[in-house]
Parts: sequence; structure tokens; C-alpha cells
Amino acid sequence: MELDPLLLSRLQFAFVVSFHAIFPVFSIGLASYLAVLNGLFYRTQNPAWERLAIFWTRVFAVVFGMGVVSGIVMSFQFGTNWSNFSLAAANFLGPMLSYEVVTAFFLEAAFLGVLLFGRGKVPQGVHLFASIMVAIGTFISAFWILAANSWMQTPVGMEFVDGRFRVTDWSEAIFNPSFPYRFTHMVLASFLTGGFVVAGVSAWYLLIGRDVEANRKAFSMCLWLLLVLAPTQAVVGDLHGLNTLEHQPTKVAAMEGNWETRQGAPLLLFAWPDQDAQQNRFELGIPGLASLILTHHLDGELPGISEVPPAEQPPVWIVFWSFRVMVAIGFAMIAVAVAGLWLRLKGRLFGVHAHRGYLQLMRLMSVTPFLAVLAGWFVTETGRAPWLVYGIMSQAEAVTPSLTGGMALFTLVGYGLVYAVVFWAGVLYLTRVVRQGMLPEAPHEDEVERPKRPLSAAHVPFEDAASQPGRS
Repeated sequence: MELDPLLLSRLQFAFVVSFHAIFPVFSIGLASYLAVLNGLFYRTQNPAWERLAIFWTRVFAVVFGMGVVSGIVMSFQFGTNWSNFSLAAANFLGPMLSYEVVTAFFLEAAFLGVLLFGRGKVPQGVHLFASIMVAIGTFISAFWILAANSWMQTPVGMEFVDGRFRVTDWSEAIFNPSFPYRFTHMVLASFLTGGFVVAGVSAWYLLIGRDVEANRKAFSMCLWLLLVLAPTQAVVGDLHGLNTLEHQPTKVAAMEGNWETRQGAPLLLFAWPDQDAQQNRFELGIPGLASLILTHHLDGELPGISEVPPAEQPPVWIVFWSFRVMVAIGFAMIAVAVAGLWLRLKGRLFGVHAHRGYLQLMRLMSVTPFLAVLAGWFVTETGRAPWLVYGIMSQAEAVTPSLTGGMALFTLVGYGLVYAVVFWAGVLYLTRVVRQGMLPEAPHEDEVERPKRPLSAAHVPFEDAASQPGRS
């Protein structure tokens, strides 16, 4: 059996991107949360805010590091596996990736050290400024990466001449038709991810009665955030879907499992797409609802997958089911956020009357944002297939000509093994950080018993001196 380098390259990039995506989406939301915590401490001098900031900074450091390590590989894959694409799109993607490094990564790197190690060593205002700069850096990074990806989805502001993309309008190419919706959708996803993780960890601490005051503040803050952002994400997602219908109708048809162009298309709750037969083997849906959602008319016309040849159709079952997983998790997020408001009004969110089942539920919900992000990423990228630059350059045209199936398989297995070790080590360390919890409060200066005179090695027996911090 001959190995297909195109299929293996697609699997490899999908694996690396999926592994990497869960870290930036968390770190973007967490960086903003740290800026808020440091701002609250700067304003109120309440030690609870500082202890929360110190704890979540430790988590952020690990997540940020894993994101950087896992993301470095992707840029190399453009040259090793997709050299034709790199050559063709270099005029646009080269500057985009360079801008991301110069304007975002350098900004984050410059202030990250102050954020991680500057507490107590620099003025509070400087430390707060550093945390804000790191948060801004994550947004700038997301801006350039999503601008590049959105251009691949809706390529404008360029011309394709002699196998090369030449930019004719930089502002049009960067702010392409799908970019505003993708950027907003991803930023909200980052905030939701950070909010649910912080809420889940805080709920666990409340269940075991650890650091109750600080975690009540964190939990309450996150529930207000989720109550606003979860429904907002649904609205933005709907607008994003309408934009996709305009520019990538085949992707929307695959999301809906709609094979033939028709009016009054049902919203399928369950179906088993059969791409060989170009139909669904079984389907259960609500009549007319898909047309109502996408066209705002019950008898609105929706395009069918069969409008394009089978060779230009995406893997329908992946797109169809990934979309439903994402939507289902989105509705679950809205439901638990509303439930939190109801419990708050009933006085059952905190204290002796706290609803422990709800706290347990929030622990479980801390995983769901990552699943939703991955499902949404599968819809976006798999739904674009077989195009790498939508409607212009296919994946088969973009792959490296000299790449063999054996080479692609070797690197795929290698990445899988290395990333498994990285992921295991990162999760193990994060678990230890969470189990350790927030560090004990430092005593106030007037509570510290100072020696009458400084100690030195000359005044300390050898055995005791060896045990002193910093001595050997």
C-alpha cells in the first residue's frame, strides 16, 4: 500500500494545529484576567486579589510556554510539507508572520519577565503596566494570525499571476470579508475558555473549603462574565455563519448536511451523511428551521453540497458533526451561566446553602471550551477542503512535490510522540500547581520577628549554615 503524502501532511498539520490551538486560546483569556486581577489589587490593595493574581500567573506561565513550544513547529511545516504554497503566498503570509513576531511576540517577551518575576521588585504600577502589555500582545498576535487564516478562507486584495499571489491592496487583504467575524469569534472563545477554567478551579476550591474568600471573588466574577459572553458568542456565531454562507456556501451546506439546493431546509438534529451516495442515510430535523436561521425566512433557499463536484466537496461527516458538537457546547455554556444567575438570586451560590451539584458541574464545564474550540477549528479548516486558498489553490497543488509518504509518516509519528511527552509533562505540572493552590499569605512587616543583629556564616555553626537558604 502506497502512503499518500498529501493525506499524511494534512493529518500532520491538523494534529499540530489542534494541539497548539488549545494553549493560545486559553492564554489570551487568562492574560486579560491577570490584567484585571492586578488592576483590582492596585486599586483596592485587597490581598485576595494579589493572591489570585500570583496563582493564575503561575498557570499562565506554563500555558504560555507550552503554546510557544507547540507553535514553533507550524512555521517549519510550511516549508517542509507545503513548499508550493509557501512560494505562492510568500508575498502575503511572509509579512503577516513577521508582523506577528515583531509587534506581538517581542512585546509579550519584553514584559513577560516583569509580569512573572517583577512582583515586589518593581513598583505596583509598573507591574500592572507589564500585565496589560502582555494581554495586549496576545490580542495583537491573534490579530495577525487570524488575518492570515481569514485571507486563506476569503482571499481578496490580491491577484494570482504565474502561480504567485501578488498583493494589490494590503488593507483589503488584511481586513478581508471574514476577518472581523473570525477575530471576534476567537476572542470571545478565549474569554469563555479562561472564564470556564477559572470558574471550574474556583468551584473545586470552594467544594473543599480552600481559600474561600479569594475563590468566591473569582467564581462570582467569572459567572458574571460567562452570563454576558456566552449569549454574545451565539449572536456572533450566527453572524459568522451568515458571512460564511455568502463566501463559502459549500461549507455551510456541509455544516447543515444539505445535499440538494432547496427552500425551507430543515435544521438537522441528527443525520448520517453518506458522501458516496450524496445523501443522508438517516436524518431527524426541524422543518424549515435551517432556512429561517440562515436566511431569516422559513422558505429561504439554501445551497446544496451537490452544487459542486465530489472532488471539490469537503469531508461532510466531519464538518457536520463538529459543527453540532460546537453548537451543543455553546448552548450548554449559556444554560449553566443562566443557572448560576438563578442560584445567585436564590442565595444558593455560596455559603452553607451553596448548591454543591452546580459547583461539581462547573468543574466538568472547565473542559468544554477546549472541545468547542477544537470542534470549531475542524469546521473552519475541514470545511474549506479541498482548497488551501479558497477557490484558487487546492491542497494537492500546495503540497511539497518532493515529499514522500514515508517522510510524512515519519515526521507525523515523531511529532505525535514528542507532543505526547510535552502535553503529559505540562498537564502534570499544572495539576500540581492547582493541587498546591494559592501560596500562604506573607506576614506583614510588623509581624516578622527580626534578629537583633545580622547573621553571617561566622556566627552560625557549619551544620546550620549549610541549611540556610542560598548556602551550600
